[in-house]
Amino acid sequence: MSSATEDEKRFRRLYADNFPLLLAYALRRVEQPDDAADVVGETFLIAWRRLRELPPDPEVRLWLYGVARRVLANFHRGGVRRDRLGERLRQRLTTVFAADPGTEVPERLAVRQALARLSEPDREVLMLTAWEGLEPREVASVLNVSPSAVRTRLSRARARLRELTGDDPDRSGHELGVLTVPVPKEAR
Repeated sequence: MSSATEDEKRFRRLYADNFPLLLAYALRRVEQPDDAADVVGETFLIAWRRLRELPPDPEVRLWLYGVARRVLANFHRGGVRRDRLGERLRQRLTTVFAADPGTEVPERLAVRQALARLSEPDREVLMLTAWEGLEPREVASVLNVSPSAVRTRLSRARARLRELTGDDPDRSGHELGVLTVPVPKEAR
């Protein structure tokens, strides 16, 4: 079998295994679903172009998250929409977007609002851990920092999120089971 055929098989497997994860990752970080499709498309285009440089299969998912993260950073900096993908990709996008639990539960709106108020590094470490299901050592690989730095950031980010959602048992007036978004204190 030729090397090109093996490369195509690997890419098809890589795409099938990681497309839903990367699409969900991008959907949570952009306002428009079409923008998420563009981010994922560009991520896989980079993977295709660098196919022979990709890390071994156990680490390739983390490499893809890192690429997607940089594509998103470029997207946000540029503010320009990327070329749209075909209708087939949009159909898959609708299926994944409809299944996103963040759009189904009204209480999660408070969490989304609180996440929006966090700094980008805090938000990213929380989202990679909670939504993408990555372990701190995997998050460290995606963010290119040490696992101990991730654990520190994660602890700090969780505390800030609890404070912003009103889900901090040490706060006076706390009621279990009620999510609120308190008014931020001045000079924080």
